[in-house]
Order: sequence, then C-alpha cells, then structure tokens
Amino acid sequence: MPYIANTDTDRQQMLESIGVKSFDDLIQAIPKELRVKGMLDLAPALSEMEITRLIHEKTCKNICAQAANSFLGAGVYDHFIPAAVDTIISRPEFFTAYTPYQAEVSQGTLQYIYEFQTMICELTGMEIANASMYDGASAIAEAILMAVRKNRLKKAILPESLHPEYVKVIRCYTEGIGIELISAPCEGGLIDQETLKGLMDETIGSVIIQTPNFWGNLEDVFALEPIIHTNGKTLLIAAVDPVSLAVLNAPAEYKADIVVGEGQAMGNSMYFGGPLFGFFASKLDMARQMPGRIVGGTLDMEGKRAYALTLQGREQHIRRDKATSNICSNQALCALAATVWMSLMGKDGIREIAIQSTLKAHYLADRIKALEGYSLAYPDAPFFKEFVINTPVPAARIIQKFLPRVLYPGVDMARFGNDHQLLIAVTEKKSKTDMDALVEALTEVKHG
Repeated sequence: MPYIANTDTDRQQMLESIGVKSFDDLIQAIPKELRVKGMLDLAPALSEMEITRLIHEKTCKNICAQAANSFLGAGVYDHFIPAAVDTIISRPEFFTAYTPYQAEVSQGTLQYIYEFQTMICELTGMEIANASMYDGASAIAEAILMAVRKNRLKKAILPESLHPEYVKVIRCYTEGIGIELISAPCEGGLIDQETLKGLMDETIGSVIIQTPNFWGNLEDVFALEPIIHTNGKTLLIAAVDPVSLAVLNAPAEYKADIVVGEGQAMGNSMYFGGPLFGFFASKLDMARQMPGRIVGGTLDMEGKRAYALTLQGREQHIRRDKATSNICSNQALCALAATVWMSLMGKDGIREIAIQSTLKAHYLADRIKALEGYSLAYPDAPFFKEFVINTPVPAARIIQKFLPRVLYPGVDMARFGNDHQLLIAVTEKKSKTDMDALVEALTEVKHG
C-alpha cells in the first residue's frame, strides 16, 4: 500500500475542486528546473544493522566544535554549557512532553515557560515576553509584522549591518503582503546616522537595529533612538545578543519598543546550526499583538499558584483571520535549556561570561592586526565578542589550509561579498593557547 493512498480519481477530484486541470498547473509557481523529473534515485533498502553502520560512518566524518579549535560564529556561538543543563532537560517529563494545551495537566511545563519569560524580561528590561520563537531570524520578521499591526505603517528599514540570512527570512515573511523593506547603508561597520535621518518620515513603521550587528560591532543605540522616534508611531526593533546584555545597556534603557534575538548562546549547543530558538519581548501595550504563546500566572480556586496559556493569538486557537501569528509551536525544550542555564549561571555568571568573551576577543584582535598583511575591517567600531579581519589571501584558502589541524579560523565572508575577510568569534571558552595558535597559523599563511 502506498504511503499516500489516493487513487488517480481522488487526485483528479481534488484538482478540479481547486480549479486546475493537472498537478503541473498546481505547482506552476515552482521553477521547472527545481522540480524532480522521473523517479528518485534511491539506494536499495538496508537492514537495521546496515543502516546503523552507514549512519555511524557518516557521523564519524563530522568534527564538532568541542574537538576543534573553533572561532566560528555569525549567529551561533560556542559558549560553555554546564553538564546539569542536558541532565535536566533529558528528564522524560521535559524531553517527551509535547505541548501544554491542557493547563491542568501541564503545570510543570507552563511554570518553566513562565520562568523563561520572566528571565527574558529581566534581561531585556521589557515588560512582557512570549514563550519563545522558532529562531532569531523569524523573531525579527514577526516583530516587523507586529509593528504593522500596531501602527498600520507598512515600511520597515533594515540596515546593511543586519545579518544577511536574517534579511532573507524577513523577505520571505513579508513577500506578497505589501510591506516595503528599505535598506539603510552603513559607514565604517555601523549604521550611517545622517543617511538614516534622511530615510525617516511619517510612513516608516519600524526600524531594526542589530547590536552587536552582523560584523560584531556595537551600534550607537542612544544616538539612533531619537532619529527613529522622530515619528511617534515608528517602532524601534532591537535585535540583540542575550549574553551581551550582561554588560551592555538593556534595550529598555534606549527605549526599544520590541526586543528580539537568537537565544542559542544560552545553554544550547551549536547543533550544526539548529534547532535554535528566538526570544521576543515588548512593551506591555503590545501584548495583544504579540505572536506565539504567552504563559500567564494566576491563582486557582484554592488560592494556589497556577499557570495557563493566555492572550492566545495563534490560528489553532482562534479564527485564522484574527490570529496574530501562524507560529504553531514554541521551541520549548531549547527555551528550557536556556532557563536552566540562566538559573545556574545567575547574573554574576552571565556577566563573567560576557566580560571574558569581550576581553579575549579584543586580545585576539590586537594580536591579529599586528600581523603583516592583516588588519581589522572596521578599526574604529567598538565590538563585543566578534570582529572581521582583512586577510592577505582569500579566506577560503586559509580555512582549507587549517582543516588538517582541526582549526576553524572563522566564517568566510566571501558568501557575503568579500573573499578576503574572516568573521572571527571568541567566547569565554577560548584559552590564550587557543588564540595564540590561531595567530601563529595566520602568520604561517602570510609567509607561504
């Protein structure tokens, strides 16, 4: 029996109901070169023992960041995770729980989500947070959509310093619904304030400021805020690194209206780039426009503390045309890992992680810029834990040369437009020996 047990007659009836003559008509929006032609070239069936061996062979080809001297970043970072985090989230009541629809039997799940929301509010200084998003990129896109619901203004400004892959997600979310995306240029690795002033008018609904930005630089948010809020309806959407908030001003201090970001750095491994989770917080007056789930705390009939999903804005719970989001699930397990991580680290621990990451990043940057042929791409811009260097040879050649040493020097910026640049990330896990090894290796590249 086939997996999808529809007969040819069934399929034809469905096509007629839709209003097309054939399946090809149904998928005409998909370019022909992307469509599969003929049968899939699948390997013969394997037994469980054979498939286990095959998967093991493939996984052995991977070299994880823990086994390498890795300086990879660009949105996913290798911060320290205490063993207790995985131990706790691996408990079956957390690991196998699906979703907290029935509050009376989901109090544990709802409580930790509530604690997560509380910690995000403390970290960002905002008044309300939701129960997490798919990832940081979709959180920014949803923030733009929420801004439109709030002020009915369908123009959003995206600075060139915003992560290019985030921009792709935003374009996907906003395509076809009348939202105009305007690019704001940068100068010296930071948003050009004078140009931004020229772009601002009464039609701008939101401006996204990523800080640290894609290149690792810290935007002058206190100077940008009054420019953005020239129009009282325009919303400032701050996209932030949560670890940086331990040493930088909370977004609420520079009057951000919505705060989003990628939460992976808090207690989640790099996971080859996913799964990740996004956090989302705002001012209280936008609570009813917020996407996703929100857990609220209350008292039951006996006066005991109780938790429940509240202000439900998803299409599964209310009429689709009234929904504020089509986000069908929060990243609960990833958010739980972050909650456990923040609880274990505490305010002092997270601050220490941020300080060490900053100091070590600046130590490494100073060492590299002193090498012949290398320089900082943005020497006048302050940065947190990540920075871009100019390289004397294509970065791809450097990366390839270091692979036998299991040394990952950073992200090749060729995919973002410059093949002679590396984006280097440094966390508290890097020792002086690790950083000096990279400097020595870069020296060897310069000398042949």
